[in-house]
Amino acid sequence: MPKPPFNPYIAVIIGVLSVSTAAIFVKLADSAPASIIANYRLFLAVLIMTPYVLIKTRKEFFSVSKRDWLLSIVAGVFLAFHFILWFESLNFTSVASSVVLVTLQPIFAFLGTYFFFKERFTAGTLISMIIAITGSVVISWGDFQVSGMALYGDILALLGAIMVTGYFLVGQHVRKRLSLVTYTFLVYGVSSVTLFLYNVMTRQPFSGYPAEDWMYFLALAIIPTFFGHTLFNWALKWVSTSTISMSVVFEPIGASILAYFILGEVISWTQWLGGTIVIFGLSLFIFSTSHQKKVRITHEPNRE
Repeated sequence: MPKPPFNPYIAVIIGVLSVSTAAIFVKLADSAPASIIANYRLFLAVLIMTPYVLIKTRKEFFSVSKRDWLLSIVAGVFLAFHFILWFESLNFTSVASSVVLVTLQPIFAFLGTYFFFKERFTAGTLISMIIAITGSVVISWGDFQVSGMALYGDILALLGAIMVTGYFLVGQHVRKRLSLVTYTFLVYGVSSVTLFLYNVMTRQPFSGYPAEDWMYFLALAIIPTFFGHTLFNWALKWVSTSTISMSVVFEPIGASILAYFILGEVISWTQWLGGTIVIFGLSLFIFSTSHQKKVRITHEPNRE
């Protein structure tokens, strides 16, 4: 194996910091609807990728089977609604609560493999799931004490986690047969078209937003995506999948710190307690499932 050009663990750290900015940029672009923010994030990402795809991987699209096209379309639709739900949740609940609950995606992924692939539960897996879910209940209970709308935001974040799980479960088989760039470009394109149609049907305006919002749209397309999950995928050549998965578990911590300094969001004691329980439960879960090949606990460069 060739020596990496620089320390891959530095890339992982940069990746964690980068993906932690996603929720912050969504909050800052407060004059645009969630679906518009998601639409421009993916559309701009597709535009940025287009020159490279045209030069390097365009021939691969001709070899994509009809089944893989269909699965990619379904995965792209799941990803589009993940963004709508997660971004919308940030209008009602805090960054800390929303990001922690979305990070529960590995739990939903395991449940999906259990029902669809008959994956077996181990004692460690079951215990870690119960711990993580208990933490999410603590967060939701605390938010409900603040307001019913905060609880509504928590529910949207959980639905967003379910949607991104559907994206992973549907797309994982296609990802094995296509290069990372081709698959990502295809799914981003489908998601962008889905969001465009959704915005047309719901009559969301595509223009008229302040210059700052366009800056945040572009930042979302670049920082969490290319400096975040693309670096994770690059680092996978030299570090283990479990290392990447564990690093992403710390995204809520980075997002919460940024939210405190940039947005002035103060974390309540229930968010501290629930978030700590969730992160602890997810850490145990990742350790207990790292040997199971069917469980998709890694993060492709497509969510945050």
